[in-house]
Amino acid sequence: MVVTIAVVLFIAKMVAYWLTRSVAILTDALESTVNVVAGFIGLYSLFVAAKPRDADHPYGHGKAEFLSAAVEGTLIIVAGLVIIYQSILNIIHPHTLQQLDKGILLVAATALINFVVGVISVQNGRKNNSLALIASGKHLQSDTWSTLGIIVGLVLIHYTGITMLDNITAMVFALVIMFTGYRILRSSVAGIMDEADEELLQKMLSVVNANRRKNWIDLHNLRVIKYGGQLHIDCHLTVPWYLNVVEAHTEVEELGRLIKRELGDIIELFVHTDPCLDFSCRICTKTECTMRQHPFEQAIPWTLENILTDKKHSL
Repeated sequence: MVVTIAVVLFIAKMVAYWLTRSVAILTDALESTVNVVAGFIGLYSLFVAAKPRDADHPYGHGKAEFLSAAVEGTLIIVAGLVIIYQSILNIIHPHTLQQLDKGILLVAATALINFVVGVISVQNGRKNNSLALIASGKHLQSDTWSTLGIIVGLVLIHYTGITMLDNITAMVFALVIMFTGYRILRSSVAGIMDEADEELLQKMLSVVNANRRKNWIDLHNLRVIKYGGQLHIDCHLTVPWYLNVVEAHTEVEELGRLIKRELGDIIELFVHTDPCLDFSCRICTKTECTMRQHPFEQAIPWTLENILTDKKHSL
């Protein structure tokens, strides 16, 4: 649906540009061209990302969405550069604008449609944890605000007759959409490079700290990797050394249930259990432990600063 609407809006904006010869409207039309191309790429990436894991891709194909967003961000930046180039040419070789009233009405209609479709895309993207849908939706929303700015510029040109405003408006909003492209590109690179999602980690830590079980002595070496709509979490859980395999597995299962209850079934959890050591006694809050070697001194809350390290906590 998003791709079809993008094609229709692109045609409408090109008609508006043909009527007016406004480079500001061309700015909007070029961004719609990016929407069309990015839409097709996004559709293909969603098709690839939905494929089940196989021998060649044991973690699934979700990374395809990051590549799609990277292409979209790059195309937006290129479109902005083309617009700035065209604006400079028009300043050097000025031309007369025409039929601005019809152009304004056409562009205003596309802005309204863009906003509605953008909101729907972002909502569906967040619901399905799809970076591609979120990126497309945010792009459409930013396109709406830039279109409104262009409309304001066209109205001023219509009533003042100052055609130079057309080129100035185009360059200003070219910079705006280039910044949007940079943000989309930045988020895609972060996903490809497995950059830690601090907001997600902080939410997870808040939940685990608030529901900490007596046998969860320590948690460390936590890592979160996002593959499309799937989150893979690795961590080391320190439990009492005398627990048997079944009891230790129960603690792992409880940790998994807790995290999935708060973050959803998109979580795939891999937990490595470690036995407690002598120095663990000083941070262990388990009062009924008969194997304690040292008295309890202080509990260590799990934070982003200490839970990501590959080292057991100690005083």
